[in-house]
Amino acid sequence: MRSDLANDIPHLIAEHLTLVGSAMLLAILAGVPVGILLTRRTGARRWVLGMASVMQTIPSLALFGFLIPIPWIGGIGQRTAVVSLFLYALLPILRNTFVGITSVDPGVCESAAAMGMTDGQLLRQVQLPLAAPTILAGIRVATVTTVGTAAIAAAIGGGGLGVFIFRGVASVDAEQILAGAIPSAVLALLADWGLGWIERKLSPR
Repeated sequence: MRSDLANDIPHLIAEHLTLVGSAMLLAILAGVPVGILLTRRTGARRWVLGMASVMQTIPSLALFGFLIPIPWIGGIGQRTAVVSLFLYALLPILRNTFVGITSVDPGVCESAAAMGMTDGQLLRQVQLPLAAPTILAGIRVATVTTVGTAAIAAAIGGGGLGVFIFRGVASVDAEQILAGAIPSAVLALLADWGLGWIERKLSPR
């Protein structure tokens, strides 16, 4: 590999991880509580899940284009990229949190209520521990998808490994394209393996 590419890789990997980490942190902080709330508030369930699903159907470059003109969250750079990646990551986390909690055996919940547990205790001590593998599966899917989608952030100045890919395409430089694509694939595989390992550890035996 050329020395100029090798020197830039650590910096671009750090930018890529910053994009993914920021988006995933926001998606987890929003998706898990809202998913829990939807199990308690049936009225908002359809439109919240529907809106999250719509975000998944919008092509990434088109979503960047929609966000750029919006004050405070738009513009060229990492901020718009993080917001876009957050919107893409939200649905798997939101949906899996909702499905995980609602899939807990009703008999277990009834037994816990019969023992005098409040709704909050039922959630913390019964439903969330049993739903944890399903919730983590959603986080795993969202993380792996976000690692791949983050490569497109370079199109709006967001940085990351996509810088190599776009430069390589523009200059018809296969080595530069691979310098961005291979680390992106490795990061996705590592995220999938690591979160999969945690998911297996949390799964009831």
